[in-house]
Amino acid sequence: MAAAPAEHLTEDLVRLAGLHGVATSYRPAPDRTVHVPASAVIAALAALGVDASGPDAVRAALAARERELRERLLPPVVVRWAGAEPPAALTALPAGTGLRVVTEDGEDREGTEDLPPGVHRLTATAPDGRTGEARLVVAPDRLPAPPGRSYGLLVQLYSLLSHRSWGMGDLADLAELAGWAARTAGAGFVQVNPLHAAVPGAPTDPSPYRPSSRRFPDPVHLRIEDVPEFAYAGDRERLGGLLERAGRLRAAVLDKGALIDRDAVWELKREALEAVLAVPLGPGRQAAYDAFRAAHGQALVDHATWYALAEAHGPDWHGWPRELRDPRSAATARARSALADRVEFHTRLAWLADGQLRAAQRTAREAGMPVGIVHDLAVGVHPGGADAWAQQDVFAAGMSIGAPPDAFNARGQDWGLPPWRPDRLAATGYAPYRELLRALFRYAGALRIDHVMGLFRLWWVPEGSPPTEGTYVHYDADAMLAVLALEADRAGAVVIGEDLGTVEPGVREALQRRGVLGTSVLWFERDWEGDGRPLPPERWRADCLATATTHDLPPTAARLTGDHVELRDRLGLLTRPAAEERAGATADAAEWLALLGSLGLLDLAAAGPPGSDEEEEIRAVHRFLLRTPARLIGVWLPDGVGDRRPQNLPGTWDEYPNWRLPLADPEGRPVPLEELVASPRLRGLLDVLGKAPRARGLQPGSLT
Repeated sequence: MAAAPAEHLTEDLVRLAGLHGVATSYRPAPDRTVHVPASAVIAALAALGVDASGPDAVRAALAARERELRERLLPPVVVRWAGAEPPAALTALPAGTGLRVVTEDGEDREGTEDLPPGVHRLTATAPDGRTGEARLVVAPDRLPAPPGRSYGLLVQLYSLLSHRSWGMGDLADLAELAGWAARTAGAGFVQVNPLHAAVPGAPTDPSPYRPSSRRFPDPVHLRIEDVPEFAYAGDRERLGGLLERAGRLRAAVLDKGALIDRDAVWELKREALEAVLAVPLGPGRQAAYDAFRAAHGQALVDHATWYALAEAHGPDWHGWPRELRDPRSAATARARSALADRVEFHTRLAWLADGQLRAAQRTAREAGMPVGIVHDLAVGVHPGGADAWAQQDVFAAGMSIGAPPDAFNARGQDWGLPPWRPDRLAATGYAPYRELLRALFRYAGALRIDHVMGLFRLWWVPEGSPPTEGTYVHYDADAMLAVLALEADRAGAVVIGEDLGTVEPGVREALQRRGVLGTSVLWFERDWEGDGRPLPPERWRADCLATATTHDLPPTAARLTGDHVELRDRLGLLTRPAAEERAGATADAAEWLALLGSLGLLDLAAAGPPGSDEEEEIRAVHRFLLRTPARLIGVWLPDGVGDRRPQNLPGTWDEYPNWRLPLADPEGRPVPLEELVASPRLRGLLDVLGKAPRARGLQPGSLT
């Protein structure tokens, strides 16, 4: 069935939009087409620098675009996959066209055969004298595959407090967890939440998915005592006082039921770092720091400059003096010079955090993890933050990304994150994207890409409009995947795509073709095209990370007991009567437990009603995951101690303490890292996976 066409979507406007990758309709289901408002199309085109404000403007823009496409020899970016036939952009060139390539290394070559992987400069010269230039991305055919089958732990790092951390989990805690999990339980990886740099200022947005910058890590995760200069810092009395205050913050969370207070933690760490960074670097450390600055160049300068300016003018650059809103202005250069000490401070912080992240990955690999630390790439950045300021030329002004209405959210979603402009990405040869990936792969054994469908298209919402009045804007998925494959291959890193929810037809197949693993969550794996019943393990896809739950979903214990329904009912989040929700949740759990019983993974007679022996039921769920062919199997760490609280409850803000909860037992008592690793419940769960042939050699269906 097709919905009625929206008004004012003229034929010319539809053609113009199509030539710029702006959708005028979309299909949320195979039998349903939704036409988007003309206002959304016009706004999206305007954000791409195309005037479609009236019929005359549309006709002029259409003629200009058609002429441009007709006359150009090459698109801005051409992709050549290793082992594949030459791309259409090259085979369509006029006969006799000459091709010259300058490689990344500066080598001048004739033709495009036998080029090394990289992003090269291509020049085409047609027989009639016309020339065209493009970036030629030569990419490996597939991304690196996981080195064998393995299982790992999924954790929100801030929630993983130890008796040495300062009120929230830190990078030393991450390294300790990874080393322990590898050596004692055969784990192959630890996946964490995004550790991107946050927007400063109290109260800081606690969501790790709305960062100031994705290019550099957040120094709040530093273990201060592990910074080498800490041992030589003066004013030991001052530092001792900070350690005592940090101990009180930690005790408040672990012993007194306080929420994690990121702002308080950062205030203490910032003060300590002021003293620590006053210590001169030794020659070797100075050389390493200089190399880091050289490797990151202008991006690092911009990052540190933004944080220095934010200290003086506030954390949203839109409210700064007008001349400072331009990162390339003379006024900004003068301010950078005047604030040189603060710019240096924030540059050092980025280096220190990078160093401890790389140390955590080394610890994981040295302990035997075949993958190591899996980092999470957020889908976007805060509009007032460092990246949005420094990279204004590649972000679409007046737009934010989100999602159209669906079965779970009839009003759609607006995430408040500005999207990248696909045309500007292409014009730069995807340089911002390449640099972002390269920075993350410095310390990642694998990368999880949040909302991986964004490599293909994103839902753009015009500023001031509800998310129902947005539209999809398409990206060059072939180029986005090629750059991803190139950088992942150079790093030897695995990539996992979060492909939950509504996915455009063909996207999962394209990702699988290039070696990007998907994400499969137990409660969503049903035979949606058949009887709707739970999908048996042999019908799960192999190229995925399989888990029981995620940070946005209830822990498994809450699913089994129905506690998640009670929580949502208390907060007024249910969309139907509570009795119906409880009945549905009970039936859902019962269906899955019945399947586990039929497969011999759970003794139903001994287990009793759902939730009555939740430890055994959670173990059975993970035995089931082992039966699937999934290459990676993830254990949500709160499931190992029976935590019933979601780390994030979508649809809430102040109503629920999102991103501020420490890891806790079934009664809500925080469990520090030292107790966690001694937990019989956690060890019992990990034994289910670790007793199978060593994680890295685990075979599908192995249970002994």
